[in-house]
Amino acid sequence: MTKEKISFHDLFYTFLIGCIFGWIIEGIWTFIKKGTIINHTALVIGPFNLIYGLGSIVLTLVLYRLKNKNNFEIFCISFATGSILEYFLSYLMEVTFGFVAWNYKRKPFNINGRICLLYSIFWGVLGIVWIKLIYPKVKKLISKFKKKESTIFMKLMIVFLIFDSILTLCAINRGKEYEQNIPPSNKFEEILDEYFGVDYLNNMFNNRWNRK
Repeated sequence: MTKEKISFHDLFYTFLIGCIFGWIIEGIWTFIKKGTIINHTALVIGPFNLIYGLGSIVLTLVLYRLKNKNNFEIFCISFATGSILEYFLSYLMEVTFGFVAWNYKRKPFNINGRICLLYSIFWGVLGIVWIKLIYPKVKKLISKFKKKESTIFMKLMIVFLIFDSILTLCAINRGKEYEQNIPPSNKFEEILDEYFGVDYLNNMFNNRWNRK
């Protein structure tokens, strides 16, 4: 039997859908929990929660061949996969930006505040729900896209996301300078201060801007 492969086209749209739905879910959860609206994105423009986008790709690649396995096996693999991914992203964010968007040090059974048992269990359950219920619907939706138009849109979105990522890095760098009382040196930095300043970044990064 030939193993079914997942194309880059399908993976990209899985990533994009995961980013957007992750942003919606995080926003609703935060509003219910804290009664406030937080812009849970990782990029300064657009509703893109990259953690969920990456999570959707990783879970799909890891679990797709296991979709017919029993739920306990899928849970264990998702538990481990999600925990490793979350730990790695937390570490990468701290090394790259000097802060992290989440800290679980107050939660029991945590490892360096980067992951904890509760959210690792969440990853395990999410893996089952994702590969058994959500991904089949996502895959069916993507299969209805017109190949030519969706490919063009995909290429445009890749260019936009690269631009958005560069802009985000510039905003973070400028935000650090702002907090050191360094004035803007050009018009571009003035625009960053006005539209993507530290208040915007603080809201974007779960009120943990510049905090370890």
